[in-house]
Amino acid sequence: MRFEGRCFRGHDPVWSFSPVSGEGAAITGGRFNRKGEPTLYLALDIMTAVSECTQGFSHRLQPLTMCEYDVDCTEVADLRDEDGRKQHGVELADLACGWMTCLRDRREAPSWLVADKLRKEDFCGILVPSFAPGAPASHHNLVLWRWGPDLPHKVAVYDPSGRLPKDQTSWT
Repeated sequence: MRFEGRCFRGHDPVWSFSPVSGEGAAITGGRFNRKGEPTLYLALDIMTAVSECTQGFSHRLQPLTMCEYDVDCTEVADLRDEDGRKQHGVELADLACGWMTCLRDRREAPSWLVADKLRKEDFCGILVPSFAPGAPASHHNLVLWRWGPDLPHKVAVYDPSGRLPKDQTSWT
């Protein structure tokens, strides 16, 4: 499917010079990427972005740089509901797995295997429910493995006034 719309993400301010890099996820690994795999995690609304940053408000809110993105991507697998998951042969339990436990135990997380499968099928990303603790069913995320400044996988941070820093020297 084609996803065209606005998305949101809260960044650690020290990384605000590079809001479309996906490098933070590559450093730590994530639900849908192993360490070393750049991945862009975006929320479909601002409250989901805040919930993701605080893990459902189970953690205190650290300082953030909140960014809005304009997204126009084709080849997105929609896994937000049972019909979409069935179409792609994906189980909700695999998406919702305890990926951090798998990372710690050096095991393959089922959610990483879902990502591998869909990337091999040439999808650039997925739409998924939010798995932040306490997230309502209406909270969703867009996770991208391929993106850039141009179509068919276009992602651009909205910064018309040029407020975002250009490099990390802003923090030294």
